This record gives sequence, C-alpha cells and structure tokens, in this order.
Amino acid sequence: MKLLLIGFGVVGQGLAEILQNKSAQLEQEQGFAATIVGVVTGSKGSLFHADGLDIADLLAAAQSGSLAEYPEVSGLRRGWSASEMIAAGGADVLVEVSPTNLETAQPALSICHQALEAGLHLVLANKGPVALDYANLRAKAQAKGLRLRYEATVMAGTPTMQLAEEALAGCEIRSARGILNGTTNYMLTQMEDGMSYAEALAQAQALGYAETDPSGDVEGWDAAGKVLILANALFGSSLTMADLDVSGITRISAADMAAARSAGERYKLLAQATPTGGSVKALRLPLIDPLASVAGAANAITLETDLLGDVTLIGAGAGQLETGSAILSDLLAIQRMACPM
Repeated sequence: MKLLLIGFGVVGQGLAEILQNKSAQLEQEQGFAATIVGVVTGSKGSLFHADGLDIADLLAAAQSGSLAEYPEVSGLRRGWSASEMIAAGGADVLVEVSPTNLETAQPALSICHQALEAGLHLVLANKGPVALDYANLRAKAQAKGLRLRYEATVMAGTPTMQLAEEALAGCEIRSARGILNGTTNYMLTQMEDGMSYAEALAQAQALGYAETDPSGDVEGWDAAGKVLILANALFGSSLTMADLDVSGITRISAADMAAARSAGERYKLLAQATPTGGSVKALRLPLIDPLASVAGAANAITLETDLLGDVTLIGAGAGQLETGSAILSDLLAIQRMACPM
C-alpha cells in the first residue's frame, strides 16, 4: 500500500514510527506492507519518490526541522505540491494529518476531493473535512468505490467510530455524549483538586496539553468539531457549527466546583450529538455516571443504543502513537475490504 501524507507533524511522524517499528510484525500477522511515497508539509518542505521514501531518513530530516535534509537519491522529487503528487499517480491512499481548520476545512478539503477524483482512498486525522463536508466526501467516495476512514478525528486511537459504525452495526444509536477534549478534562480534574482556572490552564500548557492560545479547547470548539463528525456520520445530519450550542469552561469558578462536590456531582465538558442537534457544555454529572469518573486527559464516550442500552468507551484522546495507531487501524481496514478473507 502506497501512502501520500499531507502533513508531517506529531501525528504523521507517529504513523511513520509505527510503520518503521512494526513493519515485520504487520507483514507477518496481517499481510500488510506500506510505503510512504510522498510527504507534503507547510513549513518543512515536501518529498516524493514513486518507489517509496526511507522512513528513517524521513524522520531524521523532519526532526532536523527541514525535509531538505533528506538525502539525495535518484528519482527523488522535492518541492512538489499535493496536487502534483496526486497527479503523478502511484499512491493508493491519501493520509490527511495536516492542522485542522474548522472554519473552512481548507486547504485540506480541496486536496481530499482531488484525491478521490484521482482514485485514492482517504484516511483522515484532520477533523475539518469530515466535520464540514462529510456528506459530499462520503458520496464521492461511494460513487468511486473508495473508502473514507476517519477514526483518528474523534478520540485519537480509541476506536470510537469503529465501535459505533461496525461493532454496533445492528443497533440503533439514539445519542452520543462524551468527554472529547483532554485539555479541558485535565483542567477540570485539577480544579476539582483545588486549583484555580488560571493555575490549571498554566499547568496544562506546561505539560503540552494546551496550546499557547487555548481558546479552541477551553471555549469548546475542538469538541464541537467532533460533535459535527458524530452527528453527520451516525445520524446523517447536515449540521454546521452555527447549529450547535457551544460553550466552554472559562466561567467555572472554585465556588462552582465546591457546589458540585457538595451535591455529589462533578463538572465535565460534555459533548452531545443526537439525531436532532448537538451541543458542547460544562455540565454537572452525578458521580454514578460513568463519564464522571474519567479523570485527567482521558476521553470517553457513551453511546445510547436500543439493544445494549448505554455503551461507554474510555481511552486516550490524543498522543503521537495513539493517533498514529488509529490511522494504522484505518489502513488495515482498507486492506481487509480490498482483500476479504
């Protein structure tokens, strides 16, 4: 399987490391072999080789800060755009791991459509295209007999979409509600232990959970993007950000935390999707709710079903190898669908 990667930051490098370290095991146990034929980045440059790039050299170049450090070999092309690499042919799957844009989904969205037109399967960790244009991407993929996979967009490597769309395929899913942002969950855990909002944010930033500008997390927009993905994929909705009721954790005070604690409750930033809408709000949950026990930077989701009742999944919602593992899982699923046992 030949891969074209758009983006090569933390997640893209995580996937490359997994492919490097587990190649023998994957080939022996799954009959799976993958090569990276192209990498396009916004700041480090781009590389393309029809026969595949050396992963060790690729990682070394990326970690040096520039793909210009990749060794010169016959057939190597530097500086090509994503469009040029797609047009060159030879790739089987476009892996979209560039930074998410939840306002327009560009430039990733245009690249995804171009890849489908050229006959490439899509695997995304980038939330933007799936959150903002899921229906069109899915329709185009189905029309061309291609696969659209996006496990990494909701809870990183924790298999949320596989659970909902495959393991629970015989069930009617009536709602999805969860803790879909690890930064805010970590902060709320620290605030419950006595930290102020400002102290919890500073610690989250120091640990790398929160960005220098944390607004996407603390104001609820990151989780809102995931609500759109869940609503569109599970319920066939056509919701936009404007349709969601979104607020974050910025107004939660020490007094609020104390009041919740005295009532036997706990604050969580709860993302919810139903067939009729979606929201992201800081809510007080009773301690008996499985989501109330999810601490630190972990994520969790509860799917309400007709046959099994509530099914709750807890796991990592971020991380280099964790997110890379979701992409690998999608790649393996594409191989199984192409070559069923």
